[in-house]
Amino acid sequence: MSGFLSSSIARKVAMSLSALFLIIFLIIHFVANVTSLFSENVFNEVSHFMGTNPLIQFIVQPILIIGVVFHFIMGFVLEVKNKRARNVKYAKNNAAANSTWMSRNMIYSGLVVLAFLVLHFIDFWFPEMNYKYIEFLPEDPTRYYAELHHKFQNPLRVGAYVVAFILLALHLLHGFQSAFQSIGFNNKYTNCVKKLGKWYAILIPLGFIIIALCHHFNH
Repeated sequence: MSGFLSSSIARKVAMSLSALFLIIFLIIHFVANVTSLFSENVFNEVSHFMGTNPLIQFIVQPILIIGVVFHFIMGFVLEVKNKRARNVKYAKNNAAANSTWMSRNMIYSGLVVLAFLVLHFIDFWFPEMNYKYIEFLPEDPTRYYAELHHKFQNPLRVGAYVVAFILLALHLLHGFQSAFQSIGFNNKYTNCVKKLGKWYAILIPLGFIIIALCHHFNH
C-alpha cells in the first residue's frame, strides 16, 4: 500500500475514492436525520436499526471511521506535496487568477470540518458507545429522538453546526468535482458533474442546517 501511495496519481485517486465514499455516507446520514423533522417514531426506528444492526455496528462503522481518518490524512499529505511543488519560480504567478478560492483553501475548510466531526463524535458517538458498551444500559428504542432534540437546544452548539456546514458546503463545491475528475470523469460528463456537485454541495449542508435549526426553535 505504501508503494502504491508513493505515486502522485495514486494518492489523488485514493483521496478521491475516500471522498466519494464519504459523499455517499453523507447522503445516507442526511436521509436518516431528516426523518426527525417528520416523524419521531420513524426516526427512532431508523436510529434503533442503525444502532443495533451488527453489520452496521461492526463492519460499516469501522470502515467509515477508517475512511474519515484516511481522507483527512491523505488531504494533509497532498497539501504538503502541493506546497513543496509550488516552491519554484512559477509559483510567484497570481494564484487567484489560476484557481478558485475553494481550491486554494481546501485545507482550511477541511480543518473546520474535521473539528466539527470531533464535536459530532463527542456529542453523539461517544455517548452512544458509553451507553451500549461501558454502562451496558438496557436498549430503549424510543430514546433517539429525545437525545437528538436535546442536543440542539444549546445555541452555541447549533451555531457551531451551522458554521461547520457552511464550510462543508465550500469544501464540497470544489471537492465533489475534483473527486470525480481524479477518477477519470474529466470528459463529456464534466458539465453534468459540475452541476450535480453544486446542487449536492448546497442542498445537503443546507438540509443539515435546517434540521439543527428546526430542533433548536421547536422547544
